[in-house]
Amino acid sequence: MGRSASAASAGESKQARQNCGSGGDPAHAGNLPGVATGSYSPVDRRILFGICTDQSVPYQVLVDRWRYFEELGFDSIWDCDHFLRPSDPSGPYFEGWTLLAALATQTSRIRVGVLVGSNTFRHPALLALEAITIDHISDGRLELGFGAGWFVEEHERFGIPFGEPKVLVDRFEEAVEIIDVLLRGETATYDGRHYQLNEARLRPRPVQLPRPPLTLGAHRPRMLAICARYADRWNSFGTVEEIAERNRLLDQACQKIGRDPKEIIRSFYGWASNMAAQGLPDAWESVDAFTEVVGRYAEAGINEFVFDQPEPQQYPTAEKIVSQLVEPGIRVSS
Repeated sequence: MGRSASAASAGESKQARQNCGSGGDPAHAGNLPGVATGSYSPVDRRILFGICTDQSVPYQVLVDRWRYFEELGFDSIWDCDHFLRPSDPSGPYFEGWTLLAALATQTSRIRVGVLVGSNTFRHPALLALEAITIDHISDGRLELGFGAGWFVEEHERFGIPFGEPKVLVDRFEEAVEIIDVLLRGETATYDGRHYQLNEARLRPRPVQLPRPPLTLGAHRPRMLAICARYADRWNSFGTVEEIAERNRLLDQACQKIGRDPKEIIRSFYGWASNMAAQGLPDAWESVDAFTEVVGRYAEAGINEFVFDQPEPQQYPTAEKIVSQLVEPGIRVSS
């Protein structure tokens, strides 16, 4: 086994995320005003839009929300992988992967995933088997989100080993190698520092072949290099300037190994306080606000946006945004 990849980098950022860590059909319409793209953006690729939901509400509320966002026409929908909600550790919080399996049965078209799974919580072979199971439950709609782990407080509270950033990344790199091989249906014998397998093979194969797409988040050079080897989608969060620089580093990492950088979807996870900290509006504030946020990050090379869900009072505005921008399709082109 000799390939490697990355996800939401452990210890790579001290910035707290609101909920999570850190899809779609062809469309028709023209470009978003002001969107310019660099060499890393695929030619004429439609920008994709996803929603990350809050799993601290009753299950039936989540079912209703997932059905609502699917009906609106979003490309993907995500939950998170935590023991505690980072923005409110004292509140209730459902487990991400079992919740994803349940919610997948309540939708039919939208791509589904966890943004992103923490490698510190489970053995990579178990995650691979969970992913295969959910790929079957969802009839081939799974986006496999995977990260190194970052939220220290939940590890301390529940006695889960965390480790220094280098150890987290070492362990993560091995885990991605294992997951990639097992999802492809191959037999794996692996003698790593952190994981060992002996003629391990998983059946059934996933619905999506050769394997479900890997969504891997990364912020720093080593994680981005792993991402270059394995990711179908790279997800990150941060300022426009930070995202542009990480895009450039990911391009370089791809070019170093001979991979076309355009093969990797460039995905941004955003929420209101993250926007406010850099003088940008809440994307759900208005059609113009959504256009401004998307335009700024598209200029930095982003071609997928996963936003925290709008508040219920923002649903009418979200419906306008979808009808005017998401459904017609915003495209980036060089």
